Formats: sequence, C-alpha cells, structure tokens
Amino acid sequence: MMTDLAAKQEANNVNPCGYLIPAIFSKYTGLVALQSTRAGGVSEGVYASLNLGSNTGDREERVYENTQRLCAAVSIDRKKMVRSEQVHGTEVLVAEKPGQYCGYDAFITNKENLFLSIFTADCYPILLFDPRHNASGAVHAGWKGAAGEIVIKTIDAMKKNFASIPAELIACIGTGISAEAYEVNQEVANVFRTDESRPSTFSMKKDKYLLDLRQVNFRQLLDAGIQISNIERSSFCSYRDSNLFFSYRRDKGTTGRMVSLIGVSSKTTVT
Repeated sequence: MMTDLAAKQEANNVNPCGYLIPAIFSKYTGLVALQSTRAGGVSEGVYASLNLGSNTGDREERVYENTQRLCAAVSIDRKKMVRSEQVHGTEVLVAEKPGQYCGYDAFITNKENLFLSIFTADCYPILLFDPRHNASGAVHAGWKGAAGEIVIKTIDAMKKNFASIPAELIACIGTGISAEAYEVNQEVANVFRTDESRPSTFSMKKDKYLLDLRQVNFRQLLDAGIQISNIERSSFCSYRDSNLFFSYRRDKGTTGRMVSLIGVSSKTTVT
C-alpha cells in the first residue's frame, strides 16, 4: 500500500492537464514520457473525462478531442503516435513510422518524433529509455503478457536492434491494479508460482489468490539486467484511486483508458 507521504509526493507530479510525469525521466531534456490520468478531458458519464481509448464505446469525437488536448499539453503531434489494437500477447514492433497497428503489445524505436503509446485500465504500462542510443520502448503487460515475459522480450529486442545495454536502461512501471485489488483464479496463480528461493508474486486472503502484477514486472526488469536504481514504480492503484484512473475491473468493463507514452522529440536534444 502507498504511504500518505508517498502518495503526496507522487501526486505532486500529476500535471493539471491530466498526466503524470515519471520523475526518473525528468532529467532527459527532449524526452516525452508520461501516463495520463482521467482528468482534464471532455468525455462524460463512465468515460469522464480524459478517456483516450477509441474502442471503449465513448463518442469518437470526444476521444479525438481528449487526444488533441493531451498532445497539445506536451507539444507533440497526435499524428506521430504509434498505437496498436492490443491483444494481450508478446509481439514487439520495431516502429519506423506512426500509425495504428494490430496484434502488438510492445513497441521499440530509435526514431525521433515517434511516440509509443500503450493504453490501459488495470494492466501495467512499462516505459523504457536508452539514453546512450536515444531509443525508447513501451510495453502493455497484463497477466498474459507478464506470463509470456513480454518485458524481457522487449528489452531483448532493444538489445538486438539498437545495441542497448540493459544496465544502462531507465524504466518506469506505471499505474495498474494493485495486488490488494487483483483477485485471480488458481489457474492464473499457478502460472506465477516460483521456486522457494524467490518471494512469491501472489498471496492468499480468505482462500482468494491476489496477484502482485507490479512485482512480476519489476522482477522481469531486474532479470533482464536493469539496475534497481534505474527503475521507478508508481505507487498508485488504478482500482483504488478512482479519482485519477480508469479501472476495467472496478467499473465492470465499461470505462475509459489511460495512455502511457514515450518518445524523443527533435525540438530539443536529449542530454
């Protein structure tokens, strides 16, 4: 659980325009990295207000306006976003140009002015940055993706395509559903059983399995070679913090989506 102090410190990073800036990326001038919240948009009802999900049942023109508002707030072109119809798989796209793709749950790129975009409402977004090669990565990690080690596969793709060195990568695990709110069945729990030498990533509460998906993804970042000092973890919970985040589980499937976005802008040089 997030302490009151941690909550206050992290809340200070929430921009009034509706996004949260990971502190770990803040020193890299020219790097655009954020996770949106549900505040600052025009959508109404269950989608109020900054819904960025185009497949949610919200009105198309409202999602468009919300996207325009967010992009204007961080001075990027909406047409330069890279997005996918996510399928909870482990396919990684090496993005060379913007657009809408299908079947990918992770992107990597070393091109400027491409903004890798992951949409979530309980699953975990992971953003990656390689300051040596100005390369970025964005990962959509629900339990299926995590079970398939999508984080490790994305980092491997950055090594292969950009010569990235894992120990130099900077990573942020954004906001998703916390273990306290994420009950899963025994079949899913069994997927994440580990040997006794490693702490379990799930717990039991009144015969219920609670999966710590944030810890699963954190462990995969470490296993891939990223230094613990180079990893930031959001302390928010999409389920609990209903004033800031959409939650598919809490809202019984009818809700909006946040975006987690990363990319290097050519307007300034990353230093």
